[in-house]
Order: sequence, then structure tokens, then C-alpha cells
Amino acid sequence: MDEILLNPNLAYLILVLAFMLIATAIFTPGTGLPEGGAAILLVLAGWEVYNLPTNTWAFIVLFMAAIFFMLAFRQNRPYLFLGLSILALVIGSTFLFRGESSGQPAVNPFLALVASTLSSGFIWIGTRKTLEARKLAPAHSLEGLVGKVGEAKTEIHDEGSVQVAGELWSARSEKPIPAGEQVRVTAREGFILEVEAIHP
Repeated sequence: MDEILLNPNLAYLILVLAFMLIATAIFTPGTGLPEGGAAILLVLAGWEVYNLPTNTWAFIVLFMAAIFFMLAFRQNRPYLFLGLSILALVIGSTFLFRGESSGQPAVNPFLALVASTLSSGFIWIGTRKTLEARKLAPAHSLEGLVGKVGEAKTEIHDEGSVQVAGELWSARSEKPIPAGEQVRVTAREGFILEVEAIHP
């Protein structure tokens, strides 16, 4: 079993997959699945790194890849830092496991080429989409919800749900409102809408 797990090619794939899951967690936070998968793979990759011969300089390159990736979300020239991050990730992960010499990777070159191409494309596209989404203006103003008409999706009194402006919102009402009733938004408190029945 150890011989299978302590294969540099497998260790490389696990490490690249872990990085992709970390990127996925950044692109779509809150689900918990990418974070959990990345944590498991990083523990396994760490065990392999501990037991396989590695290049210290490759760790530094991978650390720089992480810094460049974070800068891509915080600087005015995000795509420059994103490109540097991907380049550092490809070089660092490919040469992390030492071959016969420190300048020779233990990873199969064809495997490194395919995995690097796929992971780089995924990270590039995902990061670009995330950065573009952050620049978009909100589709509607929360203040503009007051006065809108919607539909009660559940019975509403102390709490409930309404469909307003094409989205599902938490709502409450001073008087009970049955599901399916047309409602009007009278006020907003945070993300909770105060509503009243149009035809009580």
C-alpha cells in the first residue's frame, strides 16, 4: 500500500487536485464540500511530501504561487498576478518531488503536461469569472424592494417565505397570510421583508 501511495506521480496528482479544490472553495464559498475534500487531500499530500525526497526550492515557488493568487484578488492588475500564480504552481508542483538530481522532476513529464494544462485552465477561467462577478453592480437595489408585489410561498405570520422580484425572501407579517396570497412589501429589515396581504 505504501508503495502505491508513495509514488511521485500519484502524489503530484493529489497535490494538484487539492489546489483545484482550494480554488473551487474560493470561487464558491459556503458549501463545505471543496473545503473538506481539500483538507483531506492536503493531509495525504503532506504525508507523501514527508516520505518522498523533495526540492526545497519548489516549496518556495509554491508559496509564491499562493501569494500571487491572493494578490490577484486585491491588486489593480489581477490577471498579471493570476498568470504568475499559475506559472509558479505548475513549476513548483512539477519539481516538488526530486528525481535523480535536484533539477530533474520525479513526475512523468507527460502527466505533468496534461495535469498542468487542465488545472491551469480551470484556475484561470474560474478566477476570471469570480473577478468579473465581483465587479458587477447588484441586479436590484434592496431599498427598491419596498412597495414591490410578490407571492407568499408559505404561510406567513411571525416568519415565512415570499417570492419578490424573482427571488425567494424571508418575510414576516403582523397578520397571518396564507400561502399563495399576493403580498406587498411594506418595509425591510436586513434581509427580512415586512409584508402585508393585498387582498386580506
